[in-house]
Amino acid sequence: MTKADLVDKIAAKAGLTKVSAEKALGAFLTSVQDQLVKDGKLTLTGFGTFAVENRTERKGRNPRTGAVINIPATKVVKFRVGKTLKDTVK
Repeated sequence: MTKADLVDKIAAKAGLTKVSAEKALGAFLTSVQDQLVKDGKLTLTGFGTFAVENRTERKGRNPRTGAVINIPATKVVKFRVGKTLKDTVK
C-alpha cells in the first residue's frame, strides 16, 4: 500500500475529501515525528509503541571486499505491536 492508497482509504472511511485526508495524515505523521524527537516514545494504546533506541557502534564487513569496517552508533525507531493489533492480524 502506498501513501496515496492510504489517503484514499482514510478519505473513504472518514467521509473526507482526499485533500483533507492527506492533510490529516500529514499532521499525524508530523506529530509522531515531533513526539519521538521530544520524548523518544509514543504509545497508541491497542495499536503499538514507537520508541527511539540507541544502536551502539559495531564492526561489519564490506560484502564486496570482505574488509572489516566500523559502523557508527546511531539512533533507530523501533515499533512494538499492541495486543489489539496483534490479535486482529492473527
